[in-house]
Amino acid sequence: MTAVVTGVAGFVGSALARRLLADGEQVVGVDALTDYYDPALKQANLSTIPQKGFTFVEGDLNALDLDALLDGVTVVFHEAGQPGVRSSWGEDFVTYVSANILATQRLLEAARRASALGRLVYASSSSVYGNAFAYPTTEDDPPRPHSPYGVTKLAGEQLCTLYAHNFDVPTVSLRYFTVYGPGQRPDMAFSVFIRAAQAGRPIEVFGSGRQVRDFTFIEDVVDANMRAAAGDVAPGSVFNVSGGTSISVNEVLDELTDIAGHFLAVVRTAAVPGDVRRTGGSAERIRTALGWCPKVDISAGLRAQWDSLAAGGKPARIVPPRARRPARAGSVTNTLVTASEGAR
Repeated sequence: MTAVVTGVAGFVGSALARRLLADGEQVVGVDALTDYYDPALKQANLSTIPQKGFTFVEGDLNALDLDALLDGVTVVFHEAGQPGVRSSWGEDFVTYVSANILATQRLLEAARRASALGRLVYASSSSVYGNAFAYPTTEDDPPRPHSPYGVTKLAGEQLCTLYAHNFDVPTVSLRYFTVYGPGQRPDMAFSVFIRAAQAGRPIEVFGSGRQVRDFTFIEDVVDANMRAAAGDVAPGSVFNVSGGTSISVNEVLDELTDIAGHFLAVVRTAAVPGDVRRTGGSAERIRTALGWCPKVDISAGLRAQWDSLAAGGKPARIVPPRARRPARAGSVTNTLVTASEGAR
């Protein structure tokens, strides 16, 4: 196949490009290299992508010639977008509308005209569910975003469904549940926690730490994309990509304590508007339709991310999964640490 990967300099996009190239595919990667986080880190992601079979196009999807970009392309993996729940309020919302809604609509218009296109895979988000009515949440549960970011991701997803139903654009939307692993964005919790722990700084936790999240390892997310691209499913299909590891932030800190081998200092600050109490998705639909199931558990995945950051961001070997042990007395799961004065 010839594949376009938008957002190729990002966490998921660069991992997906590496997988495609390893499988012998031709890849055109697109990225605007915005400054939501340090563009040097995005350049570092690009440097991990083999050059044989790879073409990089720098530019904004709202400005590029998308007809030329999609000419002869068989699959589009649309990973580009403005991330971040906490930054999506206020004046910055216009950036989210442009990057997550307008760019997606423009790409879908080009996809209508792309005669060779067999699949467009859209990176949606569990943020579309907000504080869901039930857990594990299924694709049939009503979305109720709890942040402007979630609103824009849902809008992009619904555009994909509309273009599938009205114009037969072969879209599939994947609702990612908190992707982590080597290469994770520096603003995401695991990256922040691990860097602080390795530097000997206190780990800052927003809220009580009792928030529950469903975490999905990067390699499992890439595998879901590959299956969505090749699978025989109806245009407009929507699937949860959930790792099945619904644990609290405090339990994550216990795991990191085990990895570090010593006590980790924690400061707790106020909860952030837009953060949900819990996420947890059912992967039954994607398992049935595409044969996907997560392979990497939270212990092995966190160890891989820890080792990668300790090695300067280089890929780390994934260790076999192990059984989860109960929370220890005095662990961060059972002990709340009061935030220090002046903590952010």
